[in-house]
Amino acid sequence: MEAAEAKPKRSRKIIFPIIMGVILVVGGIFGYNKWNYAQHHESTDDAQLTGNINPISPRVSGYIKDLRVDDYQQIKKGDTMVILDDRDLKIKVDQAQSALDNAKAAIAVTQANVGASQSGFETATDAIKAAQVRLDQAQTDFDRISSLYNDKAITKRDYDNAKSALDAAKTDLQSQKSKYTTVQKNYDASNESVKVAQSTVAQRQADLDYAKLQLSYCYILAPVSGTVSQKNVQPGQLVQIGQPLFSIVDTSIWIVANFKETQVGDIKIGQDVEVNVDAFGSKPLNGKVVDFSAATGAKFALLPPDNATGNFVKIVQRVPVKIVVTGGDKEVIKALRPGMSVSVDVKTK
Repeated sequence: MEAAEAKPKRSRKIIFPIIMGVILVVGGIFGYNKWNYAQHHESTDDAQLTGNINPISPRVSGYIKDLRVDDYQQIKKGDTMVILDDRDLKIKVDQAQSALDNAKAAIAVTQANVGASQSGFETATDAIKAAQVRLDQAQTDFDRISSLYNDKAITKRDYDNAKSALDAAKTDLQSQKSKYTTVQKNYDASNESVKVAQSTVAQRQADLDYAKLQLSYCYILAPVSGTVSQKNVQPGQLVQIGQPLFSIVDTSIWIVANFKETQVGDIKIGQDVEVNVDAFGSKPLNGKVVDFSAATGAKFALLPPDNATGNFVKIVQRVPVKIVVTGGDKEVIKALRPGMSVSVDVKTK
């Protein structure tokens, strides 16, 4: 009986050291693998998916005439999403068009005035030339008659008539020059009027272009392809310039991993990354390091720390690293959404 009880005791004494030995061996192997993995990888779970979220806002105020999107709807770049009531802006376009037409008609009038002024200018020039010819002839006649009068060959009356003709010719030339000056001023004024009219046409054309541009803003198009999110408007609602209507989350997604500053020394652009999305932990994805942030995350905080004030406590900073997904399960990649938590392992060696 005693021999039978002693045998199990000896068996237990042998099994226990064996179990402990196995545990130690397994723990050692596991610890070595972890240590060896850590020598060739840098890991962090302070990472998440991110992407471009494009807010959609109107550039003109108005009532929503037609709303063509709904939450979580897939849209393509260039699709019409919202149409605003455009009747007021169409009237402004018509008004601008009428103003432009009037300005163009005014140019035609001013150009006709320039033509008339040009004709009067040429007539005044010819009149001066004719007056100058008459003056030259009167001066010649006066000189000849004056010589004859000195020789007592003609009467005083003939001399006085020649003198009067010369004075009249001088007065006529002066009068024609005065008229020429007036016509020239009118001609210059007509040319300036044409320039003013042309400037007015350019201004009215700009007004028309602006009115058409404002009218085009009644049609809000998708700037990117993606998914509609956070829709907070309804048909018939009055919206103002810059008011958020909804957002579009586009199809470009990447990872921002916040590594400790003591980790980034071995991380280089182009290194391979294993990505584990918390929602799909059993289906890792492949990635690649593409860039580093220009500053630590703390520097972009609303109140960045200032180590020059107060007591200094050294805190390990985090450096955002951009990682793109390069491969993996297509269904998982399709299901990725900005904001999801991920864990990343960068193969550094």
